[in-house]
Amino acid sequence: MLDNPHRVRLTLRPDNQLTAKKDAAEAARLAAMKAELTAEQKQAIVEQAKALEARQQQVDDDSLLPKVTLQDVPLEMHLPTAEAVAAGKVKGQWFTAGTNGLVYLQAVLDLPQLNEAEQQLMPLFAHCMTELGCAERDYRANQALQSEVSGGLSASFTVRGAKEDEQQVSGYLVLSGKALAVNQQALQALMAETLEKARFDELPRIAEIVAQRSSRLANSITGRGHALAMQAAAAKFSPVANFTQQTSGLVAIQTAKALAQEIKAEGDKAAANTVLADLSARLVVLHNKIKQAPRQFLLVAEADHQQAMLDALQTHWASLPVATTWQALQLPKTREPVKQLWLTSTQVNFCALAFPTVPGGHADAAALTVLGDYLRNGFLHRAIREQGGAYGAGAGQDNGDAVFRFFSYRDPRVEGTLADFYASLTWLQEQPVDQQKLEEAILGVVSSIDKPGSPAGDARSTFFSSLFGRTPESRKAFRASILAVTGEDLLRVAAAYLKPELASVAVITNAKTAESLDASYERLEV
Repeated sequence: MLDNPHRVRLTLRPDNQLTAKKDAAEAARLAAMKAELTAEQKQAIVEQAKALEARQQQVDDDSLLPKVTLQDVPLEMHLPTAEAVAAGKVKGQWFTAGTNGLVYLQAVLDLPQLNEAEQQLMPLFAHCMTELGCAERDYRANQALQSEVSGGLSASFTVRGAKEDEQQVSGYLVLSGKALAVNQQALQALMAETLEKARFDELPRIAEIVAQRSSRLANSITGRGHALAMQAAAAKFSPVANFTQQTSGLVAIQTAKALAQEIKAEGDKAAANTVLADLSARLVVLHNKIKQAPRQFLLVAEADHQQAMLDALQTHWASLPVATTWQALQLPKTREPVKQLWLTSTQVNFCALAFPTVPGGHADAAALTVLGDYLRNGFLHRAIREQGGAYGAGAGQDNGDAVFRFFSYRDPRVEGTLADFYASLTWLQEQPVDQQKLEEAILGVVSSIDKPGSPAGDARSTFFSSLFGRTPESRKAFRASILAVTGEDLLRVAAAYLKPELASVAVITNAKTAESLDASYERLEV
């Protein structure tokens, strides 16, 4: 077997007519089946369809099943407690947690003011930061060292609006690492060196990363199309929503594809190298701007390791330079709707409808949060999934962006689904509020709030929530307000905020479906 010289080469070539051929074959098969049916068989199918529709309209008797009620929900919300720590000038938050001998460290740096090009470059910068070489090591040696001393290094960034005002933002770059406690000294040394000496001069490796990222993003559209459609629909309703569209939404996919095509530059290696050299220089400029940012640290481990981690913090981080003057990230304010069709190679559609509402600190945020679950369970699932044929549908309040969003997933329809989104609001006002469905919606929201995580995960969640103003006290107050939502609250907030004239629409579809839709849509390709 080791010396077997026989080979088979299988070559796959894409056919841009494949979908049309499949549709034509299916239509021909259905026509042939229909031609063979007798009048009695056709009538039987009609009757069967009517019976299915009648069954879908029936209300199931849920009382047959055991259930959890609001009386079973504990009143208290348990969150881990942070301890402020310092190692010289280096400050952070310590969480004692049962981590089975692992230590977790995150360096959290304030994001500086970024222009639009730098904002779009942030995802690639964060990805490259731990995937390229560092100091004198190339990327292969650096990844080998990462594997030797840690359970993994990564860089990411997070931007959110203020709890009381979605137009006011703050953002951070987060360099994360974890290791066995015995390796925590080496972990911190490597993380500090990565922040200070990450190198962006390995052009072939950067080209690989750009190509891989572009392919991964393009292939993800049909898997997360509903999330992308919601991002697009809400993109102009808040600064963070617009930033998200630029860095991880459909615009980010456009940008990644364009960059990959520039670098590929078939037949023109010199042009590709010029693009790569320019990209490398831009990454270096961004790195130099970010690495001097004000910073703080999140440390999670068992109590026995606290002093050793603080000593290492002092050893490896205290001497790194920090800018004496700093302009923190600010994003342009925005609050306007869009009406967009995003065209791609998909056989199904993803529809989203968004309304501007209120941020999480507002008194109506709790009712809007419960409203999403109530509409999904009471109307949207039946109308869009069971009757409309979509794989899924739902609605929900985004308290960070102050937006209420409807969505459908892998949907054969567009206009019918958008009509059903609006129909759910009519149904809400015309039908008496079902107290059992309301209780189920509240329980669904509370279960997502109370969902247990790992000890380290709960600590990270608490730290970053507090970082953006969502303190444990405010989170507990929000949970209590969820439990107090009434049917009258749902009717009131729906009438106050979900007004058709304020709506924003985004649909991911294909060119053929787009031809049959309203000409007033802005058409974009991804």
